[in-house]
Amino acid sequence: MSDYFVHETAYVDEGATIGVGTKIWHFCHISSSATIGKRCSLGQNVYVANNVKIGNNVKIQNNVSVYEGVILEDDVFCGPSMVFTNVRTPRSAYPRNTSSDYKLTLVKRGASIGANATIVCGTTLGEWSFVAAGAVVTKDVRPYALVAGVPARQIGWVCECGETLQFQQRQAECQSCHGTYQLAEDGNSIRRIQRSVTEKG
Repeated sequence: MSDYFVHETAYVDEGATIGVGTKIWHFCHISSSATIGKRCSLGQNVYVANNVKIGNNVKIQNNVSVYEGVILEDDVFCGPSMVFTNVRTPRSAYPRNTSSDYKLTLVKRGASIGANATIVCGTTLGEWSFVAAGAVVTKDVRPYALVAGVPARQIGWVCECGETLQFQQRQAECQSCHGTYQLAEDGNSIRRIQRSVTEKG
């Protein structure tokens, strides 16, 4: 008996690696050389291509295709119908469909991508960053940054729990989990200086 769940309508190609406790729901397709970690949830109609690497505790909502060239680290959230790309200059008449054609997209630990957002290939989403629904990401996103719009621009900072942070004199306390953060002097980065009172572990 398998130590992960696959719905009867889903296809998992021979050779795919799937971690303990992962759930793969209706009409998904997992390609043969894909690697999916532990305790992941793949909603209805998710496609995972060859050579994709997905970490532990990743949640992918309905209608998402994770193409070759995409890496999702632990605790990543992909909202419904968000889009990854993997080729910068696609042409039907000039096929660019081999591994060497694909640009790396790296979504680092804890990042969240909202519904209907688009992530243009070749970008990195920093740890615990947050991409708003409908945004189009065309360049790297800083850790803990909140980005929105077309093209996406940074509009703030977020706590690891996902709540927006309000800084005063370069410090902020999350009103939800009470984690505390410090803003760098140049204003381009933040760091956590105290754990959340509700954080597990």
